[in-house]
Amino acid sequence: MEWWCRGIGWAGGTPGLRWRGGRVSPLVRGRRLAFRAVGVRRCPGARENPCPMGAAVPGRSTGGRCPECARLDRARSVAADTFLDDPRPYRVYLAWFGPGMTKVGITAETRGATRLLEQGAVTFGWLGRGPLMAARRTEEVLRQALGVPDRVAYERKRAVRHALPPAPERAAEVLELYRRAREVGGWTETLEPLEWVPHDHAGAFGLDGLPSLAGTVTELADGGVVTGLLLAAAGPDLHLLVPDGRCLALDTRLMGGWALRSAGDDEDLSVPVSPVAVPAADPGAQGELF
Repeated sequence: MEWWCRGIGWAGGTPGLRWRGGRVSPLVRGRRLAFRAVGVRRCPGARENPCPMGAAVPGRSTGGRCPECARLDRARSVAADTFLDDPRPYRVYLAWFGPGMTKVGITAETRGATRLLEQGAVTFGWLGRGPLMAARRTEEVLRQALGVPDRVAYERKRAVRHALPPAPERAAEVLELYRRAREVGGWTETLEPLEWVPHDHAGAFGLDGLPSLAGTVTELADGGVVTGLLLAAAGPDLHLLVPDGRCLALDTRLMGGWALRSAGDDEDLSVPVSPVAVPAADPGAQGELF
């Protein structure tokens, strides 16, 4: 039986693989994953609509959509500034992904912490809440005033998860950013400031005690097998202990659009893997922010 993957989701604060048709398979740490990619990777479509062309897409694309569906996906997107009339309240957050890796961002209040889980934020705190455009302006003002980005590349995030400082140190770094943000003038006139409360996702992700990261899966291919014990799930990434003893990361965005079949217990990992590399700069973009 073949299942068409649509990537990972964090509904209810727990990770699960999403499939065409709406099914979700919970991702349980300590369980073995074993599957084989079959055929050609196809664009999964956009906004719950199938791709009308069933277009083939590159194996290494984390977006995983054809150009037309990618445009449709961003046609009404807060992240792309093409959806500016959303009447829902928004929250500004400060997030921490590793030492020196902090960012400021916004998310719809109704989503709670889901966006932070999707991004792989290890620690975060809320800064303020209010209308969308006020939140967007505050995000931009704080980025400039505090010298922090609105994006952190996933390659940098996953490379530091295996040797994190203790939770109090993580919270202290975000608290210092919160204090600096509160000193920036003007934004509190349009947003309601929120009191500092640290939130930590290391437990939800399963990051405590992870072995060193040995490499990352670069793409799936027809007949390629992924197998290993699930040690952690953070953002879009699965951290797997593979049969030869290495700990590898698999970005589930690479799974979107593939038909997957179960692999046998005696099959070994047979997909391309690259060694860990941390970019010197962070020009990378994330997926849809909201």
